[in-house]
Amino acid sequence: MTRPIALITGASRGLGRDAALALAARGSDLILTYRQRADEAQAVVDAAQRLGARAVALPLDVGRSDTFAAFTAAVQAALRDTWGRAHFDHLVNNAGMGVYAAFAETTEAQFDELMNVHFKGPFFLTQALLPLMADGGRILNVSSGLARFALPGYAAYAAMKGAMEVLTRYQAKELGPRRIAVNILAPGAIETDFGGGAVRDNRELNAFIASQTALGRVGLPQDIGRAVAALLSDDLGWVNAQRVEASGGMFV
Repeated sequence: MTRPIALITGASRGLGRDAALALAARGSDLILTYRQRADEAQAVVDAAQRLGARAVALPLDVGRSDTFAAFTAAVQAALRDTWGRAHFDHLVNNAGMGVYAAFAETTEAQFDELMNVHFKGPFFLTQALLPLMADGGRILNVSSGLARFALPGYAAYAAMKGAMEVLTRYQAKELGPRRIAVNILAPGAIETDFGGGAVRDNRELNAFIASQTALGRVGLPQDIGRAVAALLSDDLGWVNAQRVEASGGMFV
């Protein structure tokens, strides 16, 4: 049986890494992207291969839409040379970064960086990759719990995620004729290095979030990795145009 191929942006670390390894453990091959740390990306490739997956890592700055044509050509070459195939099956728009700034103090440069990475980038990258996606494939965008609840300091970041949630519904509608399902996953607070690792390393913050979460703890990267794998599985093939929050019941 042919293994599906998943392309995951920002998979050299954090949630992207755990998503990649969860997919590899469940029978997917991988195309991973990284922005700077080729060594970290190679470590994920090596780990995926130990799980029985074929995997390659390609450089990509999601904030640079002028590089997408060259990246698409690199994906096409990787598909041909590694798999002897012309198409991949699943796209996970995961790459991102955080900016913490009060609304009144957010600069235009910060806003533009967030927009390029979290909205413009996924918009036009997905567009560029569509010719390489298999009919019947799946796209999974990534949002945030911050698009549902408001915490000061994340106005611009959360606004971009809100835009991605609207885009997801339009993508599902317009890509339906190709049987491409599109959903968006919204993680809650997770113990990663995101935002300087505050949720992971600040005990008071960690305890506060746990106290506001129905399941009584802060999320772990593997919680999100498993959610990604589930949403891309055949079992959930009829789920389309949906926002799925994986937060343990944060702020309910």
